[in-house]
Amino acid sequence: MILLGSRSRENDGTPITPSFLGRVFYFCILIALPCAGKALTLTDALGNEILLHAPAERIVSLAPNVTEIIYFAGAGQKLVAVSAYSDWPLAARELPRVGDAFRVDLERVVALAPDLVIVDASSTPSVVRDALRRLGIPLLLLSPHKLDDVAEAVKLVGKAAGTQAVAHRVAEAFSRVRKRLMQAHENSEPVSVLYEISGKPLYTIGGSQIISRVIRLCGGRNIFAGLGKLAPIVSRAAVLARNPQVILTGSGPRAQLRLNAWKRWPWLAAVKADNLFILPNAVLGRASPRILLGAVAVCRNLEKARRRL
Repeated sequence: MILLGSRSRENDGTPITPSFLGRVFYFCILIALPCAGKALTLTDALGNEILLHAPAERIVSLAPNVTEIIYFAGAGQKLVAVSAYSDWPLAARELPRVGDAFRVDLERVVALAPDLVIVDASSTPSVVRDALRRLGIPLLLLSPHKLDDVAEAVKLVGKAAGTQAVAHRVAEAFSRVRKRLMQAHENSEPVSVLYEISGKPLYTIGGSQIISRVIRLCGGRNIFAGLGKLAPIVSRAAVLARNPQVILTGSGPRAQLRLNAWKRWPWLAAVKADNLFILPNAVLGRASPRILLGAVAVCRNLEKARRRL
């Protein structure tokens, strides 16, 4: 299953909605043609060089967002195993699991005879990466912390798998929609935002986390953008001192409880204006091309918040 782009449009004022994205990005099944056995050298997101004797034909993914990127790059049919929680697209749910970002069944990986393992550098610890390298398995690191990084990751995977044509079309479509979102909101009134990951302890996002960049794309200002960690723990006192105008959280069984907890402080700007929103965690929480669907939801809610202030 692969995301393909329609022709580019100028910024003509057409509302950017999921239905618009559906016209720009459409999904279909792609059967890749066999590639010639030509050696290639890749440079991954951290600057490491990887030599492949031919485009990868047996790929293992060790992160859910990496699994999605592989499908978007047109290489889903080359996957032989994925990590836990790889649940999109539906075809990924049928593939063998070899662990998660922290615990990998190395014996099973070796038994699958992959010619490439692809990981997210921020979620797969170095001990796992080093173990894979010692086994002589080529390892490709992705590191999509910025929206532009997502497009680059798709192109890199396409090069590794020999599906460059599809990957480039997807990356270009992604970049066009990202640009349209930026143009639509670059002159919006800034609003201060707390993004809450969990309540106890209170995890939020730092400025380098990709969701923080989505918030900025939509004209928001992450109140903890100055923190260096991707997911720092903060105190409620620190949140109250910053008095956010909007509070966002990802969907899940405790999402509404997390938002309701802030109503203990009715003077808080976000509570006073009822700017408490639940976002689709399945698309916003993963650094893959689907994050643009989450970005549309963020932008829509921030526009609603501005009208309420």
